Amino acid sequence: MKLVKALLVVMAVTVVLGGLVWHFWLKGQVEFAEVSTAYGAKMVCSCLHVAERGLESCKTDFTSDVSAVTFTDDGQVTRASVLGGLVKSEARFDPGLGCTLVTS
Repeated sequence: MKLVKALLVVMAVTVVLGGLVWHFWLKGQVEFAEVSTAYGAKMVCSCLHVAERGLESCKTDFTSDVSAVTFTDDGQVTRASVLGGLVKSEARFDPGLGCTLVTS
């Protein structure tokens, strides 16, 4: 009986600590990643298709380190992702209109 109570206390403490870590640290990191990938996808799409520059040249426009962000482009859709694709955004190029974020 004592073992069960001890396991329940350990589980409760683990859940509370996990919730605190999520709320005060991870949640902000995920939100930052979502905003960063959206901004990156739009900026790289515009750089590639409107300014007609190369991807490596486009990466130099960022004032912060974007080495963790993966950019891909298939000719119309530019994708930016981090954390192995866990957080990602897309921007679509339409001739005459420029680049817009794709909402899912």
